[in-house]
Amino acid sequence: MTVPPFSANVPGGMPDGWKPLIILRTKKPTQYRLVRKEGRTVLHARADSASSALMHDLDVDPVRNPWLQWQWKIPALLKTADNTKRATEDSPVRIVLGFDGDKDSLPFADQVLFETAKVVTGHDFPYATLMYIWENNLPVGTIIRSTYSSRIKMMVAESGPVGLGEWRVLSRNIVEDYEKAFGEKPGRLIGIGVLTDTDNTGESAEAWYGDIRLERAPVLTTVVDGPANASLTLPPFP
Repeated sequence: MTVPPFSANVPGGMPDGWKPLIILRTKKPTQYRLVRKEGRTVLHARADSASSALMHDLDVDPVRNPWLQWQWKIPALLKTADNTKRATEDSPVRIVLGFDGDKDSLPFADQVLFETAKVVTGHDFPYATLMYIWENNLPVGTIIRSTYSSRIKMMVAESGPVGLGEWRVLSRNIVEDYEKAFGEKPGRLIGIGVLTDTDNTGESAEAWYGDIRLERAPVLTTVVDGPANASLTLPPFP
């Protein structure tokens, strides 16, 4: 299954099928723009003490297309980022997945948090959010619970300086990762997004995102994180 590809767009504007998501109105937004890079259209992100996402709404059963493949590129890490601490929870690149579920089944504290977040941000939050991030130090596959909510989990997809300045192509089984992160089977996948944020560290970051796809089976063959997930560096796509 194809998420609206950035590469199908003309450089200079915003991609069709995607919309900005302001996480907090008080935050400076990340700047997203389609650019031509190495022969194709990709999404460029720049954050200067900023945080906002770009999202695409979905309504799919993740079990039918459990393999998420994406491409990203960053020139540098955030020097002071540490996603285990609220004061420094930033990442130069994130892939964000929102899942549906029964919010009434959650503890009262989580329900109150959802309602409060809606008042503050102006939009509903998913039942559960899983993010893939590029972390400074923690090993690939590490799950980090957000300091804001137990319903937000981050999984380290890349770690450290290996691969900086290169197009990286990654593939993850989102059903297995969700079960590992939340201890239950996922509901429907209702949203997918990208997020480059530096609001907590106050640093500046630049990143590029290539196309994102949902597949029935893995398409990469070099396994670096066990039998269920793969990561491979490829030349720039045509």
